[in-house]
Amino acid sequence: MTETVISTQGLSKVYPQVRAVDGLDLNVPRGAVYGFLGRNGAGKTTTIKTLLGLTHPSGGSAQVLGFDIRKDTIAILERTGFVSETKQLFDSLTPAQLVRFNRGYFPKWSDALAARYADLFEIPMQTPFAKLSLGNRTKVCHLLALCQGAELLLMDEPTAGLDPVMTDLLLRVLIEDHVNEGRTVFISSHHLSELEKISDWIGIIDRGKLLLETRLEDIRLNFRMVTVSGDSVPKLSAPNLVSQRSSDKFHRFLVTRDADEFAAQLRGQGATVLEVSPVNLGEVFLGLAGKETSCTSGNAGAIPATV
Repeated sequence: MTETVISTQGLSKVYPQVRAVDGLDLNVPRGAVYGFLGRNGAGKTTTIKTLLGLTHPSGGSAQVLGFDIRKDTIAILERTGFVSETKQLFDSLTPAQLVRFNRGYFPKWSDALAARYADLFEIPMQTPFAKLSLGNRTKVCHLLALCQGAELLLMDEPTAGLDPVMTDLLLRVLIEDHVNEGRTVFISSHHLSELEKISDWIGIIDRGKLLLETRLEDIRLNFRMVTVSGDSVPKLSAPNLVSQRSSDKFHRFLVTRDADEFAAQLRGQGATVLEVSPVNLGEVFLGLAGKETSCTSGNAGAIPATV
């Protein structure tokens, strides 16, 4: 049985005019890189803040590193590194001063790592935070989170402002210095190609609801796009059908398994099947969060975690 580092049961957060998180059931295994995907306003940032105790849930329950988010906020924060979406720290302090300020709060803080990342990330350590570019602010936030010796890293849009070279460097640091040490990384991002490079688990959220949670490898092995031609859209209902999209005389069906059997059913309706092809993470995301025709609800096509 795999240990779960983040576990939520029907977690919800309701504001006066919006249900930001709606009955969320997450299961994040220890040692995983978990990519948390969703459109703007899908509930990603609210979920992270709720897990950290920075906002109180309206319903449901959750445990982070075995601690209850309602009762054990301090214990969670002591063991968790957090990079926020806003990348805001004390404007008047320099990165060097921020390091001295933060080190006292974390017993496992590493000065050696702080010095290494300051050099590796090319951070101007004596420049006030307010005068740094967005990219350098992001790098300072990463330095502070990565040096805590945290068991869990929660990162909201972690590559904001970073150029491709620095983005690649950060992703390598996360894997080599942290995941390889058995730590867990939970990343919320819009950059699907980046997450596809390093994630082994994927969660897709839309309007506060979890649409999919599964291993990235299972997406590669099982999800397929079936492309057909014809003037009319074949009418087919199947439990493995995630979404369908049409343009001109072509229709594309995203299925989670048994693609050849699904294609045979389409042929039985007179459709001309042009291709049954593997899909990437972007196509799955668009099929779920950007779909034109709703075919499924809930955790579409997921293969349950062994936890």
